[in-house]
Amino acid sequence: VQLVESGGELVQAGGSLRLSCAVSGRTFSAYVFGWFRQAPGSDREYVASISRSGEVTDYVRSVKGRFIVSRDNSKNTVYLQMTSLKVEDTALYYCAARGPYDGNRWSIHTGTDAYWYWGRGTQVTVSS
Repeated sequence: VQLVESGGELVQAGGSLRLSCAVSGRTFSAYVFGWFRQAPGSDREYVASISRSGEVTDYVRSVKGRFIVSRDNSKNTVYLQMTSLKVEDTALYYCAARGPYDGNRWSIHTGTDAYWYWGRGTQVTVSS
C-alpha cells in the first residue's frame, strides 16, 4: 500500500487546515490509520488514529478538541482536520497504515512501531 499526504501549508495561528492521505490499493477498509508529526530536532510524535470501522478515534492530548481524524472508504482517503492551530503544531505530518485485517475493527494504535506503511509527509507551518 502507498500513502501520499497533501494539504500542508503556511497558516497563521488560529487558522485551520485539512490534511489528506490518499491511499493506493483495493483494501483500504482493512487498514488502521494514524497521523504522526515531527518537528525539527524532535522525535516523531503520535497525533491521532482511526480504526478500520471508523467508529473509534484517538488523539494525543495536545490536539484533543482541535483536530479530527476521519476516513472516507469510498475515496480511499484519510483526513486530519486541524483547527485553532498553534505555532507548536508546526511539523512535518505523516500518514501511516497498519494492516490489512490486523486486529479487530475497532483497534487503534499509537506507537510509531505499530505502523507498517508510511507516507513521505506534508509540511505544516503555523506562524504567530
